[in-house]
Amino acid sequence: MSRLIQATCVAIGGRGVLIQGPPGSGKSSLALALIDRGAMLVGDDGLSVEAQGAVLRAFPPPRIAGLIEVRNVGILTRPVTSFVPIALALRLDPAAPRLPEEPEAVLIEGIELPGLALWPESPVLALRAEAALERWGLSFGAEQSHIGPRP
Repeated sequence: MSRLIQATCVAIGGRGVLIQGPPGSGKSSLALALIDRGAMLVGDDGLSVEAQGAVLRAFPPPRIAGLIEVRNVGILTRPVTSFVPIALALRLDPAAPRLPEEPEAVLIEGIELPGLALWPESPVLALRAEAALERWGLSFGAEQSHIGPRP
């Protein structure tokens, strides 16, 4: 059974990066920057998640699939992936620690994910997000991610 959460998610190399933060914190802006660097949109400002075994999968709600808000421009359409296992939860937070020693534990739908707070005002935020995924993101087998219709 899936649940709708307020978050944005992109897929990088078959692994989902969940982006959380209050309204106006830059979730969509970070997603756009990551998409510009080759990521695929999963969902913007609304995301369906479901636990499957020890994996939390994210997929776009049908009503808003492929839509992303570009502040001061409008709603744009982008290619979307049907689902992805979430490997990392990022939280945009101006009080983010400068040098975290280890990721936070983020619990969603009974699944524990590595999480990290990122300072949202950085011009290299997308690079930081990719570095966080590389350093702390969960790894999955090829069978865990999918491009195409959701099974």
